[in-house]
Amino acid sequence: MIRALALALALPLLAGCGAEAIYAPMEEVQARAWAEPGPPTLTLMTAINNRSGAGGHSALMVSGSQRVIFDPAGTWRHPTAPERGDVLFGITPTMLEFYTDYHARPTYHMVVQQVVVSPETAEQALALVKAHGPAGKAMCGITVSGMLRKLGFTSVGQSWFPDRIMRDFASVPGVSEHKIFDDTVDAHSPERPRVTRVTDAGFERAGG
Repeated sequence: MIRALALALALPLLAGCGAEAIYAPMEEVQARAWAEPGPPTLTLMTAINNRSGAGGHSALMVSGSQRVIFDPAGTWRHPTAPERGDVLFGITPTMLEFYTDYHARPTYHMVVQQVVVSPETAEQALALVKAHGPAGKAMCGITVSGMLRKLGFTSVGQSWFPDRIMRDFASVPGVSEHKIFDDTVDAHSPERPRVTRVTDAGFERAGG
């Protein structure tokens, strides 16, 4: 009963958390694979409502032998970032900027929390997200938090609510955090980044 009530309350908050199952051809996925230089990392990305502070969406970026975004029930699409079962491949720096820009808007900002992990943990995360398959509508939070717990982040409670997961993840040792805001009013095209303010970098960058 309590779980059913929690889900009923979560559904209005997670209205942006829902999409159909997509399976791009493996040949395309392999051709677009991108490995980001630097240490292996896990990055929790959370869309937060600017008025209420409620979480609207959770996603988990994994950077190891390749960089992907596990985007359960997500709605972002781009022709050069093929998707298979809620995993977005080919996450180059440009694709990552497109992804965060899509979610940062006058009504929402993005909270980006990153932690360096071992190569073994990064490869385990890649294997788990690839094997998971598509999540149901409004299940982004429960899916991402469950994945984090499987990877050993037991201080993160399994929750339907992205903002709760974000707060739990902030307590993980070594986590860095920044926030991305966008105050411009325009169509949320995945094709072009807009003016974005990154709060911990102290600068503004203008999209082309």
